[in-house]
Amino acid sequence: MRYYPMFVSLENKACLVVGAGEVGTRKIASLLACGAGSVLVLDMREPEGELLELMKNPALTFERRSFEDKDLDGRFLVIASTSDEALNWRISDLCRERGLLCNIVDQPEKCSFIVPAVVSQGDLTLAISTGGQSPALAKHLRRHLQESFGKEYAALLVVMGRLRPLLLDLGQETRDNTAVFRALVGSRLLEALAARDREQAAAVLAEHLPEALRPRITELLHGLL
Repeated sequence: MRYYPMFVSLENKACLVVGAGEVGTRKIASLLACGAGSVLVLDMREPEGELLELMKNPALTFERRSFEDKDLDGRFLVIASTSDEALNWRISDLCRERGLLCNIVDQPEKCSFIVPAVVSQGDLTLAISTGGQSPALAKHLRRHLQESFGKEYAALLVVMGRLRPLLLDLGQETRDNTAVFRALVGSRLLEALAARDREQAAAVLAEHLPEALRPRITELLHGLL
Protein backbone atom coordinates (compact mmCIF):
# COMPACT_ATOMS: atom_id res chain seq x y z
CA MET A 1 0.00 0.00 0.00
CA ARG A 2 1.21 3.49 -0.78
CA TYR A 3 0.58 5.88 2.11
CA TYR A 4 -0.24 9.57 1.81
CA PRO A 5 2.60 11.48 3.51
CA MET A 6 1.67 14.32 5.85
CA PHE A 7 2.80 16.07 9.02
CA VAL A 8 0.11 16.48 11.68
CA SER A 9 -0.12 19.12 14.39
CA LEU A 10 -0.88 17.64 17.82
CA GLU A 11 -1.34 21.01 19.51
CA ASN A 12 -4.41 20.85 21.78
CA LYS A 13 -5.10 17.30 20.55
CA ALA A 14 -6.01 14.44 22.90
CA CYS A 15 -4.08 11.22 22.33
CA LEU A 16 -4.33 7.71 23.77
CA VAL A 17 -1.58 5.11 24.15
CA VAL A 18 -2.52 1.59 25.22
CA GLY A 19 0.53 -0.38 26.33
CA ALA A 20 3.57 1.30 27.86
CA GLY A 21 6.34 -1.21 27.29
CA GLU A 22 9.65 -0.26 25.69
CA VAL A 23 8.12 0.53 22.27
CA GLY A 24 5.01 2.15 23.74
CA THR A 25 7.15 4.41 25.90
CA ARG A 26 9.05 5.57 22.82
CA LYS A 27 5.73 6.44 21.18
CA ILE A 28 4.64 8.34 24.28
CA ALA A 29 7.89 10.30 24.30
CA SER A 30 7.46 11.25 20.63
CA LEU A 31 3.87 12.45 21.19
CA LEU A 32 4.96 14.65 24.08
CA ALA A 33 7.97 15.95 22.14
CA CYS A 34 5.59 17.00 19.36
CA GLY A 35 3.45 19.02 21.76
CA ALA A 36 0.40 16.78 22.16
CA GLY A 37 -2.28 18.54 24.18
CA SER A 38 -2.83 15.49 26.37
CA VAL A 39 -1.74 11.85 26.38
CA LEU A 40 -3.67 9.22 28.33
CA VAL A 41 -1.54 6.11 28.89
CA LEU A 42 -3.07 2.78 29.92
CA ASP A 43 -1.08 -0.20 31.14
CA MET A 44 -1.57 -2.94 33.72
CA ARG A 45 2.03 -2.69 34.94
CA GLU A 46 3.48 -0.20 37.37
CA PRO A 47 5.28 2.59 35.53
CA GLU A 48 9.06 2.50 35.67
CA GLY A 49 12.22 3.81 34.06
CA GLU A 50 11.73 6.31 31.25
CA LEU A 51 7.96 6.32 31.69
CA LEU A 52 8.34 7.65 35.23
CA GLU A 53 10.39 10.52 33.86
CA LEU A 54 7.82 11.21 31.15
CA MET A 55 5.08 11.32 33.78
CA LYS A 56 6.60 14.57 35.05
CA ASN A 57 5.10 16.18 31.96
CA PRO A 58 1.68 17.60 32.94
CA ALA A 59 0.27 16.61 29.54
CA LEU A 60 0.63 12.90 30.42
CA THR A 61 -1.89 10.97 32.50
CA PHE A 62 -1.11 7.37 33.45
CA GLU A 63 -3.81 4.94 34.60
CA ARG A 64 -3.01 1.39 35.67
CA ARG A 65 -5.98 -0.46 34.21
CA SER A 66 -7.26 -2.16 31.09
CA PHE A 67 -8.65 -0.40 28.02
CA GLU A 68 -12.34 0.53 27.88
CA ASP A 69 -14.29 1.64 24.82
CA LYS A 70 -15.06 5.00 26.42
CA ASP A 71 -11.32 5.77 26.48
CA LEU A 72 -11.67 6.68 22.81
CA ASP A 73 -14.13 9.49 23.54
CA GLY A 74 -12.71 12.81 22.41
CA ARG A 75 -9.46 11.31 21.13
CA PHE A 76 -7.72 12.54 18.00
CA LEU A 77 -5.01 9.88 17.73
CA VAL A 78 -4.68 6.40 19.21
CA ILE A 79 -1.63 4.13 19.50
CA ALA A 80 -1.79 0.55 20.75
CA SER A 81 1.38 -1.30 21.67
CA THR A 82 0.17 -4.47 23.35
CA SER A 83 0.89 -8.18 22.96
CA ASP A 84 -2.85 -8.95 23.07
CA GLU A 85 -3.92 -9.65 19.46
CA ALA A 86 -7.62 -9.54 20.26
CA LEU A 87 -7.28 -6.20 22.05
CA ASN A 88 -5.28 -4.73 19.17
CA TRP A 89 -8.00 -5.74 16.69
CA ARG A 90 -10.71 -4.40 18.98
CA ILE A 91 -9.00 -1.00 19.26
CA SER A 92 -8.38 -0.95 15.51
CA ASP A 93 -12.02 -1.75 14.70
CA LEU A 94 -13.39 0.82 17.16
CA CYS A 95 -11.11 3.52 15.78
CA ARG A 96 -12.17 2.71 12.22
CA GLU A 97 -15.83 2.97 13.20
CA ARG A 98 -15.23 6.35 14.83
CA GLY A 99 -12.90 7.70 12.14
CA LEU A 100 -9.97 8.06 14.54
CA LEU A 101 -6.33 7.98 13.55
CA CYS A 102 -5.02 4.65 14.78
CA ASN A 103 -1.62 2.97 14.86
CA ILE A 104 -1.13 -0.58 16.08
CA VAL A 105 2.61 -0.95 16.53
CA ASP A 106 4.29 -3.25 13.97
CA GLN A 107 0.92 -4.36 12.54
CA PRO A 108 0.20 -2.14 9.50
CA GLU A 109 -2.86 -4.16 8.53
CA LYS A 110 -4.59 -2.84 11.67
CA CYS A 111 -3.51 0.80 11.17
CA SER A 112 -5.04 3.85 9.58
CA PHE A 113 -1.56 5.40 9.67
CA ILE A 114 1.97 4.16 10.20
CA VAL A 115 4.79 5.98 11.97
CA PRO A 116 7.81 6.57 9.73
CA ALA A 117 11.45 6.38 10.72
CA VAL A 118 12.43 9.96 11.51
CA VAL A 119 15.59 12.05 11.42
CA SER A 120 15.31 15.40 13.20
CA GLN A 121 17.62 18.38 13.45
CA GLY A 122 15.79 21.23 15.13
CA ASP A 123 12.76 22.08 13.00
CA LEU A 124 14.04 19.92 10.15
CA THR A 125 12.24 16.57 10.07
CA LEU A 126 12.98 13.88 7.50
CA ALA A 127 10.52 10.98 7.44
CA ILE A 128 11.20 7.60 5.81
CA SER A 129 8.52 5.06 5.02
CA THR A 130 8.70 1.69 3.30
CA GLY A 131 4.93 1.31 3.34
CA GLY A 132 5.25 -1.02 6.31
CA GLN A 133 7.12 -3.58 4.22
CA SER A 134 10.56 -3.28 5.81
CA PRO A 135 11.14 -1.42 9.09
CA ALA A 136 14.74 -2.69 8.94
CA LEU A 137 15.36 -0.83 5.67
CA ALA A 138 13.70 2.31 7.05
CA LYS A 139 16.04 2.22 10.06
CA HIS A 140 19.05 1.65 7.78
CA LEU A 141 18.10 4.71 5.73
CA ARG A 142 17.56 6.73 8.89
CA ARG A 143 21.10 5.99 10.06
CA HIS A 144 22.43 7.04 6.67
CA LEU A 145 20.49 10.31 6.76
CA GLN A 146 21.61 11.03 10.33
CA GLU A 147 25.18 11.00 9.08
CA SER A 148 24.32 13.31 6.18
CA PHE A 149 22.25 15.95 7.98
CA GLY A 150 24.06 17.45 10.94
CA LYS A 151 23.24 20.19 13.43
CA GLU A 152 24.14 22.84 10.85
CA TYR A 153 20.76 22.21 9.22
CA ALA A 154 18.97 23.10 12.45
CA ALA A 155 21.06 26.28 12.65
CA LEU A 156 20.28 27.15 9.03
CA LEU A 157 16.56 26.85 9.72
CA VAL A 158 16.90 29.16 12.71
CA VAL A 159 18.59 31.77 10.51
CA MET A 160 15.95 31.42 7.80
CA GLY A 161 13.15 31.60 10.36
CA ARG A 162 14.58 34.79 11.85
CA LEU A 163 15.20 36.29 8.43
CA ARG A 164 11.79 35.64 6.96
CA PRO A 165 9.74 38.30 8.84
CA LEU A 166 12.54 40.85 8.47
CA LEU A 167 12.67 40.32 4.73
CA LEU A 168 8.91 40.39 4.32
CA ASP A 169 8.71 43.65 6.29
CA LEU A 170 10.80 45.34 3.59
CA GLY A 171 7.82 45.12 1.26
CA GLN A 172 9.80 43.76 -1.67
CA GLU A 173 8.31 41.82 -4.55
CA THR A 174 7.75 38.13 -3.83
CA ARG A 175 10.21 37.16 -6.57
CA ASP A 176 12.91 39.27 -4.89
CA ASN A 177 12.37 37.61 -1.53
CA THR A 178 12.37 34.18 -3.16
CA ALA A 179 15.67 34.98 -4.86
CA VAL A 180 17.26 35.85 -1.50
CA PHE A 181 16.08 32.63 0.17
CA ARG A 182 17.20 30.49 -2.74
CA ALA A 183 20.57 32.19 -2.90
CA LEU A 184 21.19 31.56 0.81
CA VAL A 185 20.17 27.91 0.60
CA GLY A 186 22.61 27.43 -2.28
CA SER A 187 25.39 29.48 -0.69
CA ARG A 188 28.29 28.63 1.61
CA LEU A 189 26.21 29.51 4.65
CA LEU A 190 25.54 25.87 5.53
CA GLU A 191 29.25 25.14 5.27
CA ALA A 192 30.07 28.06 7.55
CA LEU A 193 27.52 26.93 10.13
CA ALA A 194 28.91 23.40 10.06
CA ALA A 195 32.40 24.77 10.69
CA ARG A 196 31.04 27.13 13.35
CA ASP A 197 32.77 29.95 11.50
CA ARG A 198 30.95 33.13 12.48
CA GLU A 199 33.07 35.37 10.29
CA GLN A 200 32.38 33.32 7.17
CA ALA A 201 28.67 33.03 7.99
CA ALA A 202 28.41 36.79 8.45
CA ALA A 203 30.24 37.37 5.17
CA VAL A 204 27.87 35.09 3.28
CA LEU A 205 24.84 36.85 4.74
CA ALA A 206 26.29 40.24 3.91
CA GLU A 207 26.81 39.09 0.33
CA HIS A 208 23.21 38.00 -0.20
CA LEU A 209 21.03 40.16 2.06
CA PRO A 210 19.50 43.47 1.02
CA GLU A 211 21.55 46.38 2.33
CA ALA A 212 18.80 47.34 4.78
CA LEU A 213 19.15 44.00 6.60
CA ARG A 214 22.93 43.82 6.87
CA PRO A 215 22.92 45.55 10.28
CA ARG A 216 20.76 42.63 11.53
CA ILE A 217 23.36 39.93 10.76
CA THR A 218 24.54 39.68 14.37
CA GLU A 219 20.93 39.18 15.41
CA LEU A 220 20.42 36.48 12.80
CA LEU A 221 23.43 34.51 14.04
CA HIS A 222 22.89 35.09 17.77
CA GLY A 223 23.45 31.97 19.86
CA LEU A 224 24.23 29.74 16.90
CA LEU A 225 28.02 29.96 16.71
